[in-house]
Amino acid sequence: QNVFQLAKDNLFSVTLLQLESELYWLFFNIHHIIFDGWSYEILQRELFTLYQAYSQEKSSPLSSLPIQYADFSLWQHRCLTAKNLASQVNYWKEQLGETLPILELPTDRPRPKIQTYKGATKTFTLSSELTASIKAFSQREGVTIFMTLLAAFKVLLGRYSGQKDIIVGTAIAGRRHKEIENLIGFFVNTLALRSQLSNHFSLRELLTQTKQICLDAYANQDVQFEKLVEILQPERDLSYSPIFQVMFVLQNTEMNELKLPKLTVTNLETSRQTAKFDMTLSIEESQEELIGEWEYNRDLFDSMTIERMIKHYQVLISALLTNSQENIWKVPLLTEREKKQLLVEWNQTQTNYPKINQLIDYLKT
Repeated sequence: QNVFQLAKDNLFSVTLLQLESELYWLFFNIHHIIFDGWSYEILQRELFTLYQAYSQEKSSPLSSLPIQYADFSLWQHRCLTAKNLASQVNYWKEQLGETLPILELPTDRPRPKIQTYKGATKTFTLSSELTASIKAFSQREGVTIFMTLLAAFKVLLGRYSGQKDIIVGTAIAGRRHKEIENLIGFFVNTLALRSQLSNHFSLRELLTQTKQICLDAYANQDVQFEKLVEILQPERDLSYSPIFQVMFVLQNTEMNELKLPKLTVTNLETSRQTAKFDMTLSIEESQEELIGEWEYNRDLFDSMTIERMIKHYQVLISALLTNSQENIWKVPLLTEREKKQLLVEWNQTQTNYPKINQLIDYLKT
């Protein structure tokens, strides 16, 4: 691991290691403060474009950028102080101005007095059949895949915690202007999506609410999350992250196929050992499947707990697709394996007792 000193370190470095005569590893070490997920796709695309050109002794085919990140930073600073953000600030005050709920998921260990960031991840795949069903359902309901998956996730959090007031954070690209689509930098913003899980809500009604909450948040996305925390000044507890404790992210940036002339290129998968929040569910669109990564705090949750939550999440997704009129508090969570375990395996109470003489037999003797 590398610890950046933001005031003096180079926040972008590249290392090329030769392991064998024809095997190299290329490492990018970049601080998130200057780089987001969208930027990675740009970097990869432009790196490959330049390699192809230079390997053929051609000049760079990349066009010049109309603006630089410094221009965006200046514009953003002016917007933050402009009156045109007042309505957006008021929106977030209405959404988050009241007492904020703390999501109390059942943990495997007591919560430390000071929040730790020891993390681990679990990955899972939503099959191509289920993924196709999610896409078809979302299209019929007039919602995005993100909204469908988020609604199921909020039901899961509500059922596990027993709470009805749920806030989930999410990341948004923050690239609403065409001029910055090809800029490398940190544009992403964080939105806090607050839902009320009513006792009488069906899965479809929660999905409708989720859609409206998302659309309203998108329309008011220009207020930076850090600025929002500064404005709201929520009551701080060192054992929790402020405003929300769980994130949900859908990664839908398209990665270029790793092809270069006379080279075989593969991505090196690395495992993270940190967790910024209690848990973060990230789902990525990959060809015909959805790939999920469940990041969690190891000081709070065991691996088996997360595996169980993943299975219950998939049960809820299937229920939303096939039985959307079901009440969110009554829809079954258990997998078929768990049902069999509870109703059959753990319910086998029949046993054989040794044959004993009755009292009358002893009296006869």
